[in-house]
Amino acid sequence: MRPNRTLEIGTGLFVLLGFAALLFLTTQLPASGVKFGRAMLGYHVTAEFDDIGDLKVGSPVAMAGVRIGEVAGIRFDSKEYKAVVTLRIDPQYNQIPEDSFASIQTTGLLGGKYIGLSPGGLDSYLKDGGRIEQTQSAIVLESLVNKFFANYASKGGDSQSQGGDNRNKVESKK
Repeated sequence: MRPNRTLEIGTGLFVLLGFAALLFLTTQLPASGVKFGRAMLGYHVTAEFDDIGDLKVGSPVAMAGVRIGEVAGIRFDSKEYKAVVTLRIDPQYNQIPEDSFASIQTTGLLGGKYIGLSPGGLDSYLKDGGRIEQTQSAIVLESLVNKFFANYASKGGDSQSQGGDNRNKVESKK
């Protein structure tokens, strides 16, 4: 009975470690908002968007394809009716021009959203608490599809055939 008991305990520990690893990996997803580890350093800037799509806290902030930070917070401005996104930029990227452009982009056709920054031309740089003025909202695929079908449906109603009966008539021969 001794080897059987050891096998059961070993299997139980293996399963528990698997669940612990799964729990840890789940908390590391950007959408969870829970992170283990040290606090991330950097400076924070804000940008306002009309529509953020499914952008989430923890989504990457990239410039020229290089990750330079992450989305630190999202809130709704009830006076301007816009989404205010707070970006945490890593401290080594401290020379981003103030007139830079922020856009919400998609990784692939149906991938997750991220903030893409395009550099401006000013010699003054974004500081902690700064604001990115020029933004482009997310392109929501569902809205584009709905507009396409609405446009197609309105054109389809006008193009119905007008005229007589087009059915073939069969004459019987005697």
